[in-house]
Amino acid sequence: MDKATIGARIREQRLQRKLTIEGFAEVVDISAMFLSQIERGVKMPSLKTFIKILNALDISADALLRDKVNAAKPYVLNETTEKMQGLSPHQLKIVSDVFEAMLNNFKNE
Repeated sequence: MDKATIGARIREQRLQRKLTIEGFAEVVDISAMFLSQIERGVKMPSLKTFIKILNALDISADALLRDKVNAAKPYVLNETTEKMQGLSPHQLKIVSDVFEAMLNNFKNE
């Protein structure tokens, strides 16, 4: 798994919760500098720290590993549904048409 991708997803989840790097690092019981290195993809957290991060963010591992874990399918579907909830009927139709075109393209590969 790409350290930079995991780090970026951790940062994204932290920012969605409006947590500062210092405050979140304190909750996870690591230094803000180490958390910064994780988020930038310089360092990879240990399994113990990874679990602390997941628990502090109140997310499952597939939220961060979604492109590498088979069980991530429900997460991706839920994430996609959430993104579409605020769309107008016209926008939903466009998304549906684009999605259908993509599926047809995959069938032709």
